[in-house]
Amino acid sequence: MDTPRLYRKRLIPEECIPLDDDVILKIDEDIIITKWNTLHPKKNLHHGFSCYFLKEGYKVSKFLKEDDSLMYWYCDIIKTDYDRDTNTYIFTDLLADVIMFPDGFVRVVDIDEIALTLREGKLPKDDVITLLENLDKLLKIIYSHDFEKYKHMINEYALPH
Repeated sequence: MDTPRLYRKRLIPEECIPLDDDVILKIDEDIIITKWNTLHPKKNLHHGFSCYFLKEGYKVSKFLKEDDSLMYWYCDIIKTDYDRDTNTYIFTDLLADVIMFPDGFVRVVDIDEIALTLREGKLPKDDVITLLENLDKLLKIIYSHDFEKYKHMINEYALPH
């Protein structure tokens, strides 16, 4: 099977960006694990690894600093569309994100963007229902300490550069 093409679609700002520089480390019917360098350089964020959970509706990323130290774990609630004919995945960011800091602090962010996109008619009701269900499922995993299995999956591939 040829390597699929990956895209990240955002609603705020509206954009759909090919992730041509991401390297696919593992792919099967359930997950895609990638390593990447940041698209838009930031003060501390340099590179990372992501695991797209294709059936669960979220992406878990390990954000790393230039020295390979952990910045934090970042989880996006996503909708995945796959086009078999073009072997293309489009991962739409459904706005709500969960950040887990090395000290264990958990923060849910960008909830205000959900209201904004709903108000502007850019987010269908069914997508809002899906994102809320997937956010709830992810938070239950985090709060029950079952998130370690996701960290382990990514850490298997997160070898130092």
